[in-house]
Amino acid sequence: MGTEKNISDMKDKEYNKSKKRRRRRRRRDVSRVQKLYETCKQIFANCGPGVVPSPENVERVKAVLDNMTEADVGLMPNMPYFKSTLSDGPPKIMYLHLHECDKFSIGIFCLPPSAVIPLHNHPGMTVFSKLLFGKMHIKSYDWVDNLLPHQSTPSANISDNDTRDWTGLRLAKLKKNSEFTAPCKTSILYPADGGNMHCFTARTACAVLDVLGPPYCDPEGRHCQYYYDFPFPNFSVHSRWLVSARGTAK
Repeated sequence: MGTEKNISDMKDKEYNKSKKRRRRRRRRDVSRVQKLYETCKQIFANCGPGVVPSPENVERVKAVLDNMTEADVGLMPNMPYFKSTLSDGPPKIMYLHLHECDKFSIGIFCLPPSAVIPLHNHPGMTVFSKLLFGKMHIKSYDWVDNLLPHQSTPSANISDNDTRDWTGLRLAKLKKNSEFTAPCKTSILYPADGGNMHCFTARTACAVLDVLGPPYCDPEGRHCQYYYDFPFPNFSVHSRWLVSARGTAK
């Protein structure tokens, strides 16, 4: 009887320890998401379109995101969000909305393998992107200037005999063309620098946590514009491309 009681007591103690660990884990998960929200609420309070938080505040958001993993938001790679379905179309991307107000938004893109978020812009925004898990290729651009290629630009080498229609094209500089594997640091882009236009291609199942400040807003003219990109080999700097609009998000 004494031995059976000791074994029972040991099991009870182990069960209680397990419960405490689970409770601590849940508190940690909630606190990291809550900390991200509270940090964003503070640093974007006095910001608006085109207004970048101070370097110190940018680092505050980055520090929170750098420590976040898929467990903090309750995601796992084996969830249905990250599985390719049998269809003729491209893999479907799920967006999990966490928060949005007029100052900032927080959400997660869930990408199955081979899924693509096309080249798009972030007008007037500061954007933080944290790859929670997976492997992803990122390609990004910044506009070079406000001139169209057919206008006077001393760096370009466009022949007078070139009869192609350059209308609607703008010159952009390639900022990033690399693959990233989690765990990795948070990527940051700014209203006019850092790769304000970017494209994501999932090499494996991926989850990307995005913070936008301010968020997209059609009434205020902050549309999500999609683009095509074309190499411009005649340009004196080979890392420069021509980019044209292809439409806005619906």
